[in-house]
Amino acid sequence: MATLKTFFAGLELRNPIIVSSSGLTDSVEKNQKLYEAGVGAIVLKSLFEEQIMLEADWLGDPNMYPEGSDYLVEYVRQHKLSEYLELIKETKKVCPIPVIASINCYQDIEWIDFATQMETAGADAIEINILAFQTDIHYTYGSFEQRHIDILSHIKKTVRIPIIMKLGNNLTNPVTLIDQLYANGAAAVVLFNRFYQPDIDIEQLKQIPGNVFSTRAELAKSLRWIGIASAVVNKLDYAASGGIHSPEDIVKAILAGASAVEICSAFYQGGYGLVGEYIRFLNLWMDGKGMETIAQFKGMLNIKDLNGVNTFERAQFMKYFSGRK
Repeated sequence: MATLKTFFAGLELRNPIIVSSSGLTDSVEKNQKLYEAGVGAIVLKSLFEEQIMLEADWLGDPNMYPEGSDYLVEYVRQHKLSEYLELIKETKKVCPIPVIASINCYQDIEWIDFATQMETAGADAIEINILAFQTDIHYTYGSFEQRHIDILSHIKKTVRIPIIMKLGNNLTNPVTLIDQLYANGAAAVVLFNRFYQPDIDIEQLKQIPGNVFSTRAELAKSLRWIGIASAVVNKLDYAASGGIHSPEDIVKAILAGASAVEICSAFYQGGYGLVGEYIRFLNLWMDGKGMETIAQFKGMLNIKDLNGVNTFERAQFMKYFSGRK
């Protein structure tokens, strides 16, 4: 009979299903229900640098003495961090599966101390999200990628638990960055983070939020880049994120080279009961294919011939459309 055990970022998971950082993982009660539903690991809702800075700026009175304003800013930071550390501690008490802390940041500040305290609180790993668009007309090529490396290397000097880097899909060459992240100590990468989706109301002539949930069409990006990167940089682990809405999607991600998947939208829309459905499908599919372990088919369909045709790139695109009449 198949076993669904997998290893991701040096952590042993009972199955490859990880709940990604979201409102689904922002309380001890929700996390316990997810554990009981059968998930393999939990990524806690992110501690957002921007949220802390915005709230601190809002509380800071520009007419106040600088010392008083600084005090309020520091108070907000420490209050948010204390709440987060409590979430880690209490979740670990009721969830005997990997609990991954999450930091969403865009600057190389503060996070070294935060990461150390998260480790002390009991987090099994830390996921770093550096989610930002580069729109400055004076932007220096490569500086955004370097920021990932700098933040990672600074945090790695102070903590021993695994560091997972969750990347956005706005990178020119994810493979080069992933290789550098591995060289600087990353245990795993997650492809990809999901940006805010904008829309426009043409009747009221204003900007509005787009669809908050992912669709299955988004999975293709993760399959492509995991399929390429897992063959080229094969000494760290990969997780697919974005567009995973069915058990078949989990199988696809593993075949492309992922050790695990991060799921959010599907659980929002379909409830925790989906976890059991996914697990049953994985067991049946693996038994039907004669697969006893996840490792047996992980990366089976990534790019094999590194010097030959890359089936995830343009040659396959041309072949696809040449057959269309």
